[in-house]
Amino acid sequence: MLVRDIMQRRVSFVGPNASVHAAAALMNDRGIGILPVCEDGKPIGVVTDRDLAMRLLTDVGVRVEMPVRAVMTPKVYFCHADQELTVAAHMMGDRQIRRLLVCDADGALMGILSLGDLARDASEELAGQTLGEVVETR
Repeated sequence: MLVRDIMQRRVSFVGPNASVHAAAALMNDRGIGILPVCEDGKPIGVVTDRDLAMRLLTDVGVRVEMPVRAVMTPKVYFCHADQELTVAAHMMGDRQIRRLLVCDADGALMGILSLGDLARDASEELAGQTLGEVVETR
C-alpha cells in the first residue's frame, strides 16, 4: 500500500506572515493540530497546537499578533505519495513525529499522513509499532 492510498489530501495551511491568532483560529475551526506553513505552495515549516501552547505560555515575547514564522518549527519532515506506507511509518518512528507532510517531486505540499490514517486505513499493527517508536524515550 502506498502513502497516496490513505493520505489526507485536503490540507489547511498558512503563510509565514499569517498571525499566530489566525493560525490558532484556523486550527480550532478545522479541529486540527498541525498547519503546514507554506510559501509558493512549498512547506517551509509547521506550526502545531503544542507549538502555540508552549510558546505562547512560556515565552513572554510571543504575542498573538506576531507572524506564524516566529513560532513555527522550521524543520519539515516529509515523504512522497508514491512511497510504501512502511517506509513513511519508519520515518515517523525514527523522527518521533505523529504526522508527516506529503510533497510532490518539486517539494509542493500534496497532503498529510498521520498515525490515525495508518491505524484507520492501513494496519493497526503498523500504527501501533510506529506509535511505540514515537513515544519511546531516547
